[in-house]
Amino acid sequence: MSGYPPPSAYSSASQRTISEDPQQQEVELYESYKEREAYDNLADLYAVILATEHLERAYARDAVTREEYTAECNKLLSQFRLAEKAALGKTTTTETFMELYQMECPRARERLLRMGVPEQIKSGDDSGQHVAVTIAETVQMFITAMDAVKLEQRAVDELQPLLSDLMDALTRLPETPNDFEPNRKVSKWLQKLNAMRAVDEIDEDDSRQLYYDLDSAYAEFTRFLKRKK
Repeated sequence: MSGYPPPSAYSSASQRTISEDPQQQEVELYESYKEREAYDNLADLYAVILATEHLERAYARDAVTREEYTAECNKLLSQFRLAEKAALGKTTTTETFMELYQMECPRARERLLRMGVPEQIKSGDDSGQHVAVTIAETVQMFITAMDAVKLEQRAVDELQPLLSDLMDALTRLPETPNDFEPNRKVSKWLQKLNAMRAVDEIDEDDSRQLYYDLDSAYAEFTRFLKRKK
């Protein structure tokens, strides 16, 4: 990554002034459109990581509502995957990027690279209509994720959003135990995918194991629903 610009270069401006030069000579940051695009992509990734860190801090201090936090966090998670893929490609990880630019963002690291979903918050609305809608969404998310694996989708940027949506639906279900097995299994795979780059792919063995875990999680989910009737 020796060809990456310093963080101070991350600016939408096309030129910088070198203050040490008494003549205030202006120099170009880039010599081609491709180089400019590379700067912009790196700046986007840098900004998403910082924004996530600030959001997590704001939520911890009760400076934003639960609804605002969840909506903004989901948006940042989606933007992160796109920015990571565009900025780093196949050669570098986000961990390396953060270390290179000395980004002290532990909350963003946890949210973006480990959890991959907003902080799990149980919904306070346990009305029959709300629960029915959440159950229907969860069933649909399970089916969509399993179909994707069955169709041999293996890229991280294809699978991670599906599991993230499934995890979000599962955590909105009321009255599930803290050690709910479907949540544990989906969370385990989310953490595995989040540790990989967006352009990476899982292998055939992982694909089979993922399908098996989703299938068994879905079976446990349906058993839970039957017990609640």
